[in-house]
Amino acid sequence: MTDDHAPASTRVGVDVGGTFTDLVTVRGGRIRVDKTPSTPAAPDEGVVTGLQGVDAPLDEVDFLGHGTTVATNAVLEGEWADTALVTTEGFRDAVEIGRQTRPDIYDFDATKPEPIVARDRRFEVPERVDERGAVLRELDEAAVRDRAADLRESGVDSVAVSLLFSFEHPAHERRVREILREEGLDASVSLSSDVLPEIREYERTLTTAMNAALKPVMDAYLGSLAGSVGDLGVDAPLRVMGSNGGLMASDAARERPVNTLLSGPAAGVRGATHVAGRRGVDDLITMDMGGTSCDVSLVRDGDPIVTTDTEVGDYPVSVPTVDIHTVGAGGGSVGYVDTGGALRVGPRSAGAQPGPVCYNRGGTEPTVTDAHLVLGRIDPSSFLPDALARDDDRVRDAFAPLAEAVAGDPEATETAARGLLDVANANMRRALRVVSVERGYDPREFALVAFGGAGPLHATALADALDIPEVIVPRAAGVLSALGLLISDVVYDYSTSMVRRFEDVDPEALRDAFAAFESEGRAELRDAGRADDELAFERTLDLRYAGQSFDLSVPVEGDLDAEELARVEARFHGAHERRYGHASPEEPVELVTVRLRARGLVEPPELAVEVRAGDPDDAIAETRRVGFGDGDRDTPVYDRSRLPTDATVDGPAVVEGSESTVVVHPGQRARVDGDANLVVETGGDGE
Repeated sequence: MTDDHAPASTRVGVDVGGTFTDLVTVRGGRIRVDKTPSTPAAPDEGVVTGLQGVDAPLDEVDFLGHGTTVATNAVLEGEWADTALVTTEGFRDAVEIGRQTRPDIYDFDATKPEPIVARDRRFEVPERVDERGAVLRELDEAAVRDRAADLRESGVDSVAVSLLFSFEHPAHERRVREILREEGLDASVSLSSDVLPEIREYERTLTTAMNAALKPVMDAYLGSLAGSVGDLGVDAPLRVMGSNGGLMASDAARERPVNTLLSGPAAGVRGATHVAGRRGVDDLITMDMGGTSCDVSLVRDGDPIVTTDTEVGDYPVSVPTVDIHTVGAGGGSVGYVDTGGALRVGPRSAGAQPGPVCYNRGGTEPTVTDAHLVLGRIDPSSFLPDALARDDDRVRDAFAPLAEAVAGDPEATETAARGLLDVANANMRRALRVVSVERGYDPREFALVAFGGAGPLHATALADALDIPEVIVPRAAGVLSALGLLISDVVYDYSTSMVRRFEDVDPEALRDAFAAFESEGRAELRDAGRADDELAFERTLDLRYAGQSFDLSVPVEGDLDAEELARVEARFHGAHERRYGHASPEEPVELVTVRLRARGLVEPPELAVEVRAGDPDDAIAETRRVGFGDGDRDTPVYDRSRLPTDATVDGPAVVEGSESTVVVHPGQRARVDGDANLVVETGGDGE
């Protein structure tokens, strides 16, 4: 067992964002937050710089969790390793043909994304198995050796191997890897039977190719980071946040980098889940709004919803990921009028440089943040350490074209600002409905946890519009992803497709599959420092009605016998009813995929909170004219750091913190809870 199993005296979470690298250190229950500029050209340098500023001896760090955007940026920018594909004869173009879906159904000139592996890097080998794994044609090993020579000549850095129906018969893929090594090929190899042993040829091949393309990139990054962290004196093993909302060992992340594509956002969802759970709230919707986008997700019974249907950039990735829906609405999103005369917001953003006009860093176009300034809701000097003198006239000049288009008067700045926020909120409201109403969940039964720099500015209005009764703004709202790294379990997911009629499923075959997964999970979790009494295993089956092309995951809760299989089928009908509004119990059901989640439980650190006494009125920093849906009002502005525990604030009010600002609308009430979270009871006239 490694040292990180014992109660840690110093725990550090490091989340790398596009602008800042956030660090949260917990030592003796005390939280310290640090931010350092990210270094996109060499992300590990920003991490090292941040660690050097930690206010604790680095040789006493017992736990180090890391959220990374390295894999995500590589995909979005197409900066990955030179990769080849070895596949079954006749299927080299499957990864390029893809599905019949089009990026834009009404665009006759729409093009599909560039394939990860160029056609001259795709190689075929003779072999064939059927859909049950029976060998129809043995692997032609001589042909594989010829392909190895071709691969050596091409000089590729990485190879993906994806053979037809390998999830039922992985032996051919494994033999291909052995032969490539025997032939001296100096390249990393990814097998689809390891990366994604599931049906759907295109998605399986694409995901395997993406993993292969990312392996050298992630291997170099994590290798360099581990060396630099070790040089600082940190002995704790590095844990990397996976897209599924669980930590994984650094070695596992280097081997399966495709599982880290939503590392940072997943950590934020885990942090929000922890904050709400301490309040006894297990059903919540999370909202992470930064400068360029807004990420929303749904948590049910204390666990984030996980999906295998995710897109990163233009590519579908079918590994388990926290179900996060992203819209291009952030604080830096630019407002404009389209060719039809309609007011639009985003997805284009002013970003960190030049940023919104009110940041006085050279921005000239009106943004969401500027709209809040016009309406008196924010003061950039309260959260920008290098803020220049405010120039409200520049902001109003930037809004003049919008005001002219919206109200016919370039001086109608407030009207244009309200319109811009209405449009931005409409975009985010649709996103919240996607993860709730469209998934069969009633948002009125959930709390909304808002974080990120801009999330708390909008959350109270959005909650009011969707009848969400409560908004929780964590005390660490600006660094919640880094905090989430400190409370997440170690999680590994295992799966294999077994497509057959459910009535024909052999319970013994399922028991064998689950037993094999559990054995593998125990080994990986023990390597990650988890003791046997800290292990938990969750079994699910993906089912569908015969003839459908989509499926739903349902849990397996008892011994795998005929009675439990009947209960599983009943759960599927119920899940189908909730998700799609109908079920057909008389229709035959198919088993698609067997899944097991292996969880190594991590004891969250105890976080000390200073109980503050006093009068809430003493926290009023100023009174400001603030615009709401029913007009402007003289509104108290509270310094969040000075609000006493259990203080209540009636709207209208603005609560300013060092990381975020909360707008409490008329008719709403905010309270500081025992964890220093700001909890807003909605029901007012939010926009």
